Parts: sequence; structure tokens; C-alpha cells
Amino acid sequence: MTHDVDRSVEGAPHVPVLLNEVLDALAIAPGDVCVDGTFGAGGYTRAILNAGAVAVIAIDRDPDAIAAGQAQVAASGGKLNLVHAPFSELDRIARETGYDHIDCVVLDIGVSSMQLDQAERGFSFMADGPLDMRMAQNGPSAADIVNTADTASLAKIFWAYGEEKKSRRIADAIVTRRATEPFATTHDLANLVRETIGTGPRGKPDKHPATRTFQALRIAVNRELEELVAALFAAERILTPGGRLAVVTFHSLEDRIVKRFFRARSAARPRGSRHTPSVDAPDASFQIVNPSAVKAGEEEVNVNPRARSATLRAGIRTEAPAHAADLRGLGLPKVEF
Repeated sequence: MTHDVDRSVEGAPHVPVLLNEVLDALAIAPGDVCVDGTFGAGGYTRAILNAGAVAVIAIDRDPDAIAAGQAQVAASGGKLNLVHAPFSELDRIARETGYDHIDCVVLDIGVSSMQLDQAERGFSFMADGPLDMRMAQNGPSAADIVNTADTASLAKIFWAYGEEKKSRRIADAIVTRRATEPFATTHDLANLVRETIGTGPRGKPDKHPATRTFQALRIAVNRELEELVAALFAAERILTPGGRLAVVTFHSLEDRIVKRFFRARSAARPRGSRHTPSVDAPDASFQIVNPSAVKAGEEEVNVNPRARSATLRAGIRTEAPAHAADLRGLGLPKVEF
């Protein structure tokens, strides 16, 4: 099924990835109430309303996104409620908005194109800016972590959140350099990483050697994986039977968590026999929509290179009660700093 995408979304500077595939997964019916947990530039929200949803509760923890979205709120005729909050609280927000159950939830995980494009936000080393990376624009920044965390903690961050094989070498170099001059800008840190470990990964010479370090710091600053897990649990609690959850991720750490969540929630209860006693396990709370993850096609990747790494997984809520919010088996790294 191909959806007619609103040209205002299609021609906007920041196009939501896998938009048609997300709409197919959500299967929106007229009168549905949906949550867009990552409002960003409002592309998914606009498309969901155009598909027939009667209301969207959109959430973003970035105050810039909330401010920029007010025009869309005004144009929605009362159908859009835009809330400044982390998406991990989406079930509480839905109930406080007046809905005990929701028909669909979409989550687009990670940093937005808008944030990456703003040098002053410090998410990217493509342009020099303050070493910040805070989505909510409050709390400890990337500079705070880089300039205060000990060597072991920094190495664990780079390894667990960036899968950086040279994490210890980078951490050692950071701690040595900051003793004489603290890190303040994105180029300062990126240059240190390049000087420490050389060129990009083998086979990917065009990939900047600081890419994994910056990813790891951003995830750590924003507690992104913990937020993702909490949002999955919240969606499970608030979705009505038959409601749908669609999650778009951009790297293997996120996708692994989502994959394991849906696998655990869709597993059939083991049956006992006269030889094996029955196992007290919860009924499946989700039915998986696609057996394999959905990836962007060549046409979309050519138009929007960010879509190359995007992965979509989706599930349909069953009538079974929500499972306990158990972190075991989801692959959430344990990192303290």
C-alpha cells in the first residue's frame, strides 16, 4: 500500500524516514487517537492526521521542537496536543490528556536532523560548536562528562554505547589532555580522537574516526537507551487491544533492544504436558507485524541518505495484560558515570 504523502512533509528540510512504511504498520483508521513520541519537525504527526486520526498527542523533550511546532498545533483545529516531556512518560501523558487507551504509537529513536544541523547544539563534528548534545537542553552536557568522568567510565561509555574498539585509548588521551586544557568544542574533541586513533574504520576510510565516540556521548548524555526501554513499556501499557506500535531505529544498539522487546512480548506461553509441568509465563502482549525488519528502499535512500541506516519494527497489541517492566534480556548496557 502506498500513501499519498503531504507535499509539505515531502518537501520539508527534514523528511521523516520510512514514512509510508510507518503508516502501513500503524494501519490508522478514521477516529484513531495516536501518540507521536518523537515530534521533531512534525512529519509523522502531520501524516498521521492526514491518514484519518482524530487526535495526535505529540511529545518532544527538545524545547526548540515544541516552539517550532506551535504553528502546526494552531493549524490542526484542535487535533494536535504538543507536550514538552520525555517520551518515556507517554502513557502518563496520554492519560492526563484524557485518553486511557491509545490506538497507535510511533517512536523515531535518536537525534533529529534538525539537531544535527544546528552547530550550536553540539551534536555533530561536521561544524564546530559547543560540546553540548543535550536534547532537553538541561542537565550535564557532553563536555561535563568528557571533562569529569574517570578513564574507566569514559572507556565504558565509548565501548557500550559506541561499540568503539579503541575506547580505552581514546579515554586515556582525553584524561591526559584535559589535565591541561578542558574540552569545550566539538572540533576539539573530534581532532583529539583523530590524532589518537588515526583514520576511520577499516574498509570505511570516509567515516570520521570520531563518529562512534560522538554517538556514545550523545546516548550517554540523553540516557537514550534507558528512555527507549521505558517508552516501549509505556506503549505496551497504554495501547488498546489491536493498537499498533511502530519503532524506527538508526543503529544496532537501539534495534537490538526493540527486536528483543517484540520477541519477548510475542512469544507463545509454553505448554505443559504430563511429563513437563506448565510454566507460569505471561501471554503474548504483541503480535509482530513483519517477521523481518523493514529497511528503506533505494529511492528513499537516494533522496534522504539518513534513511540508509533506518530500521522499522512494529507490533499489534493483543488483549493480554502488559508484562512486567523487566529489563532482563533486552540487552541494555549497564553504564555508570
